[in-house]
Amino acid sequence: MLPPDYLKRLRQVEVRARIVSEQLMGGRMVSVFKGRGMDFADVREYVPGDDVRRIDWNVTARLRKPFIKRHVEERELVVMLLVDASASGHFGTAIGDSAQADTKRELAAVLAGALAFSAIRDGDRAGLVMFTDRVERFVPPKKSRAHVTRLLHELLYTEPKSSGTSLTTALNYLNNLLHRPALVFVLSDFHDPAEVTWQRALAATNQRHEVIALRTVDRRELELPDVGLALVQDAETGEVMELDTGDPEVRAGWAALGEQRQQQLIATFRRSRVPELEVRTDQPWPQRLQKFLDYSAKRRVA
Repeated sequence: MLPPDYLKRLRQVEVRARIVSEQLMGGRMVSVFKGRGMDFADVREYVPGDDVRRIDWNVTARLRKPFIKRHVEERELVVMLLVDASASGHFGTAIGDSAQADTKRELAAVLAGALAFSAIRDGDRAGLVMFTDRVERFVPPKKSRAHVTRLLHELLYTEPKSSGTSLTTALNYLNNLLHRPALVFVLSDFHDPAEVTWQRALAATNQRHEVIALRTVDRRELELPDVGLALVQDAETGEVMELDTGDPEVRAGWAALGEQRQQQLIATFRRSRVPELEVRTDQPWPQRLQKFLDYSAKRRVA
């Protein structure tokens, strides 16, 4: 059953997503990635100044002189949003003027909505895969405003059947689903215990598609407030532990573990050559996202 404030909340998130897309990104963030979605046209003989990476070695060996591949750009791009709907997404502690979203799940919805609005404005199609440790919802790519509203509805109100996280399941599902290159945004906190498996799946997916990771973070995952004894529960496993947050060593240990995990994830994305941006519930992010996407696109085509 939908909550009484359903239309109000949906409208609020939709408006925020459109503002980010229209005023700050100007529709440029998706279009700058066009170029990897290319169709093969034919080959022609190499001339000095051509990009040697485009040489067709099979034709070159057969004809005994260098030929390069010619491509034509596809008329539209498919933008796929892989959004983590696991239980850890319900976490959020940002308050006051600094709050960007009540929870990491709402933050992911605004992010996804902004990306989808930018895609359809460029004439591209946006689709959705919501996942936990299973695929919870798939919405095929389309390009209308009503379609983006549907995506936001699914992101905000789908009740997942599971609470865990399996990035590998989502990435493999996408690879089996799409047979042509796409621009793929993975929106997650990346709390997946099967680290080796999902890291391999991520690298493999980035070989077939253009993958970008947007990592949702809440400040309390990185630092604990001094509130005395507190019970802390893992939303995905249900494990409960008692922490003495009044102890400086406990708070320092929590912060150290959070920083260690951050650095491990950054190293993982670098090894996989996947651009990654941390997006927090308590810090402004639209302008950082715009600069990040522009820089990522320029680095890829450089």
